[in-house]
Amino acid sequence: HKTANVLDKLPKSVQPSAKSLIHDIYRAETEKKARTAYQRFQDRYQAKYPKAVENLMKDEASLFTFYQYPAEHWQHIRSTNVIESAFSTVRLRTAKTRGQGTMATTLAMVFKLAERAQKRWRRLRGYKLIPKVINGVKFID
Repeated sequence: HKTANVLDKLPKSVQPSAKSLIHDIYRAETEKKARTAYQRFQDRYQAKYPKAVENLMKDEASLFTFYQYPAEHWQHIRSTNVIESAFSTVRLRTAKTRGQGTMATTLAMVFKLAERAQKRWRRLRGYKLIPKVINGVKFID
């Protein structure tokens, strides 16, 4: 979502090159390389498009957080697809049945839909590293 929010602050003609620079931040192999790409984005767009740069800068801390986790987890951390796909079924069904029952029946339906959606979930890459993450082991790049 961050990429789309930043691109919304730029004219259409600039968006492809800006998108490429933003992806350079997210796809860098190390945090140092990501920060270099971040600085390149600022240098290129600060003068003409300060709102776009400001939008990116306001979340600077969260942009680089995933580098503190195992590299196997980066793909899952950078994406909201897992969360969005899990709730899309629930959102669709609750929208269709709005006002058709009590709070208890709605909660039961949401639970059952989420339980069924859970069967399609894939195992996280690097799932064996999760106990280390929980125990606060530091991962660098």
